[in-house]
Amino acid sequence: MSEPSSEPALVPGLYLVATPIGNLEDITLRALRTLRSVDRIACEDTRQTQKLLNHFEIAKPTISLHEHNERERTTELIEDIRSGKSIAVVSDAGTPAISDPGHILTRAVLEAGLSIYPIPGANAAITALIASGLNSTTFRFLGFLPEKTGARRSYLESLAAESTSAHEDEKSAPATLIFYEAPHRILETLSDLESVWGADLRIVVARELTKLHEEFLRGSVSEIRTELAARDRIRGEITLLVEPAPRQSGSGEQPASLVERLAALQSGGLSEKDALKQIARETGQGKSDLYRELQREKAKTVNMTRRS
Repeated sequence: MSEPSSEPALVPGLYLVATPIGNLEDITLRALRTLRSVDRIACEDTRQTQKLLNHFEIAKPTISLHEHNERERTTELIEDIRSGKSIAVVSDAGTPAISDPGHILTRAVLEAGLSIYPIPGANAAITALIASGLNSTTFRFLGFLPEKTGARRSYLESLAAESTSAHEDEKSAPATLIFYEAPHRILETLSDLESVWGADLRIVVARELTKLHEEFLRGSVSEIRTELAARDRIRGEITLLVEPAPRQSGSGEQPASLVERLAALQSGGLSEKDALKQIARETGQGKSDLYRELQREKAKTVNMTRRS
């Protein structure tokens, strides 16, 4: 049994409550009042949230709400709200529904005609952005990059093409791209960024935000990749920010596509297989990744030809 709360009861509805991303002092007074007043708290990880509740001496019943059970839990929580209860949703850290559970439930609650109340607070993407030194007027939050190398490279290539096109149409600074990345993948991701945009791409790696070992690494992608690669181990949650300058070669022209580079090497007498091996050595990419990229470029060319 939870202890009776001295806080006034809340009206029925879903309360999306932001929690600290590291430093517990970043919790808001409104968030504390809400957590003390709701009937139930839905948590990404009940064990993690319980540490926060214990620290602030909050005794409320909790229920799990994570990526594997959100659809299942949604029906139950909507019935709770319909019966007159107030439900808080929290993630392990930061703002729920931002690369964390909560979006499916939020949408279902709205479709059911019930009320939602956002309780703003800490957010890693915004925290990193305002201290990055990059364009904070226009930005795009893109969450986690694909885990697989081929999918990640394809996604970054598409973003590079978009940024180049936007740069040609607008005179303003390019929108900063914001990603979340796992520490065990950050070196691979930086290598992909360098391959797609070049070694001078301006980036910021924000690590362990608001915590004791908070760190900002600002500079070119090649500089930061070299610095991180020299470490014995890379730890902590990472927010990655990118200033997507248009891709250009030294002559000011767009770099040759993989199909064009391959054709140039084959014209010199190399087979397709040997040409791919040489490009792999020059770029540091795997041959299988290059082969998939080659097939995508060929398919894109065929589709463009058909449309014309």
